[in-house]
Amino acid sequence: MITRQRVSPQLLLQLRPLVRSIRTQALHDQPLSDQNDSPYPRPPGLALATPRELVTYLNQFIIGQETAKKVLSVAVYNHYNRVRANMSHVIDNIEQDGDTATTRLRPLRIATSSLLSRRHTPVFEKSNVLVIGPTGSGKTLLARTLARVLDVPFSVSDATSFTQAGYVGEDVEMAIQRLLQAANWDPLRASMGIVYIDEVDKIAKKSGSATEMSRDVGGEGVQQALLRMMEGSVVTVQARGAPPPDMTPYGEAGHRPHSAMHPKPDVYHIETSNILFILSGAFVGLDSIIKQRVAKGSIGFTANLANGESVPFFTPNREAPDNILDLVETNDLVKYGFIPEFIGRVPSITTLSPLTIPDLRRILTEVKGSLISQYQSLFGYSGVEIRFTHDAIDEICKKAAERGGGARGLRGVMETLLLEPMYEVPGSDIKHVLITADVIRGEAPPGYWRRGEGVAFFEAWAGAEGMNSL
Repeated sequence: MITRQRVSPQLLLQLRPLVRSIRTQALHDQPLSDQNDSPYPRPPGLALATPRELVTYLNQFIIGQETAKKVLSVAVYNHYNRVRANMSHVIDNIEQDGDTATTRLRPLRIATSSLLSRRHTPVFEKSNVLVIGPTGSGKTLLARTLARVLDVPFSVSDATSFTQAGYVGEDVEMAIQRLLQAANWDPLRASMGIVYIDEVDKIAKKSGSATEMSRDVGGEGVQQALLRMMEGSVVTVQARGAPPPDMTPYGEAGHRPHSAMHPKPDVYHIETSNILFILSGAFVGLDSIIKQRVAKGSIGFTANLANGESVPFFTPNREAPDNILDLVETNDLVKYGFIPEFIGRVPSITTLSPLTIPDLRRILTEVKGSLISQYQSLFGYSGVEIRFTHDAIDEICKKAAERGGGARGLRGVMETLLLEPMYEVPGSDIKHVLITADVIRGEAPPGYWRRGEGVAFFEAWAGAEGMNSL
């Protein structure tokens, strides 16, 4: 006779609502009855918006980057479907085992068939995402917007501050601790969130004679520490205000003698197998590695390449991609400084293209929360109306493209441009401000109109726009 412990009914009551009452839309889009029907947190998965719907939502905030939007939308959709399927599999096993208090040992043939009959639902593995793109192209905004529409815990960490355990700096577990804080210290909700790690290219292995003889605690050491976390492991996180267990004056690190008067700190154990990791970085210099791989070594009949291969005289008429990063392969990332095991845990790789001048113009004027609308609202709080001519917007985009930095460069240009108006307007009787192309080029000051001069302001704005249309 083999005795099995009966599963607590309270455990089943906690797990059943997690799969059967799941929502992924934002809280303000859910009916009130759906929010209060269960006291337990609801992980994403059921009633999840389709990838096409997610891309439509992203288009309201992000300009261009169509491929990256599709990759992230599909990755999020498949990931949270895997979460739902895996949780359903666990609950089915608990319900099948919980109804039987005692079982009698059966022949091997019957036991084997019983086990095979219960393997109807496979356990799905997740697919982490690596986003490669220049600064200001929308990497962080993509992840933040997805987290907002999915209403899941979302944490942002900077890989530049990560070091190997035992050295000065942050351990990689800090990313999970930030996720737990974003989940209001709910371990179950945190175990199904999104961890976004920016500047991941900064943890590439260092090369050079100066670092070959020293330990690379901020490069390969961090990659090794992230391996198990990204694949799926249990991470121990300290509670708020609790001292870490390895910072104790008693005995060896991590061990307290029985005579210690301090109580044992509370810890949270977070399972990372259902956490989606999104890594991003600019990867400066990666384009050179790709060019070396795809470039031909010489010209002529049966020209010899650097690797000893030969190419025919006639080459195919394939157009070169606008973004060389679209040709990235795993071997290029290994040459860049990442270990193969780390790249293998990020099967989904997408790239972002640099923003063009038309893209910058749409960011200024079309997307929700555009920069023009932000500054118009900012002046509106002081009771001032500010307008930009079409030529002025074009000049702003040209300056931002020359300056670089993508969408962040736009804000820098706007701050420099509007410095004088933002200094002169508060506390004055100015009610209207006009920015023309001459103002952007530095050939004229901004136009100011005081109280009661609204008609003259509109005539000046209409005249500037009328001259542009001629």
